[in-house]
Amino acid sequence: MSKVSVPLLLVTALLAGCAGAPKTREAPVAAPQVQVPAPVASAGPAPDDNLNAVAWTQTAVEHDLIYREVYRVAGEKLPGAMKSPKWDALAKEDRQQPLKGLKPAVILDIDETVLDNSPYQARLVRDGASYNEATWAAWCREKAAKPMPGALEFTRLAARHGVTVFYLSNRAQDLNAATLENLREAGFPVAGEEVFLGLGTVVDGCEQNGSEKGCRRQLVGRKYRVLMQFGDQLGDFVDVLANTPDGRRAAVAPYLDWVGDRWFVLPNPTYGSWEPALFNNAWSEPAESRRRAKIEALRY
Repeated sequence: MSKVSVPLLLVTALLAGCAGAPKTREAPVAAPQVQVPAPVASAGPAPDDNLNAVAWTQTAVEHDLIYREVYRVAGEKLPGAMKSPKWDALAKEDRQQPLKGLKPAVILDIDETVLDNSPYQARLVRDGASYNEATWAAWCREKAAKPMPGALEFTRLAARHGVTVFYLSNRAQDLNAATLENLREAGFPVAGEEVFLGLGTVVDGCEQNGSEKGCRRQLVGRKYRVLMQFGDQLGDFVDVLANTPDGRRAAVAPYLDWVGDRWFVLPNPTYGSWEPALFNNAWSEPAESRRRAKIEALRY
């Protein structure tokens, strides 16, 4: 038996011991902490109740088709209305002069009936603003409103047939000159300044009721047989004594058969007296209260 040195035996024993011992794991290295940024709120425009209405007015083909349809139908009915001596489009409270011997006329509202003011409404949406007299007057003085589809064709047709075209508007009197210029530049027949009857027109013997147009319709009716009326508001046809949903229905109820025949109603979802009728005409109420009232008026 050969001799093995003591140091060699010790090394061998140590190696054998290491081989049989359980292996230990190193502690895992912790992953670095990554800061996840909080979601950033969109910087887009604030919600606006009028956005869809203005977008529809400016971009929907259906909007233009409705206007063209209304004015085309009116043009087709005009010759028959002229031939019928008893044909009259004034409400009974506005007709105070016998029809015999009166010249023919038609009455049209201006804003959203013959002139398109949707760019002004679009600016309000863009700016998150509401209507006010200063910005409205500034827009009117631009004289940039374009004709509504079909309006030029109808009014020119009426003028060619010897029918006087009257424009009744609730624009303030200091906008008369700019409005007439806008109408003329757009190509509408304007026989003279007397065919434009703006807010504040004095009518002898008639007591003005706010911004209602009854006195001005009576003024036209003193010399003319009104064949047709056009507008985007109920007040363009008849005075509304109670501006509530029920009051508005009552005002138009006697004349439903005239709609599409003597009265031609055009759509305007962007503004009008229909809106305050839903919150008791209380414009002084906060916007949240007015909006809540409109939501409550919805049917589910």
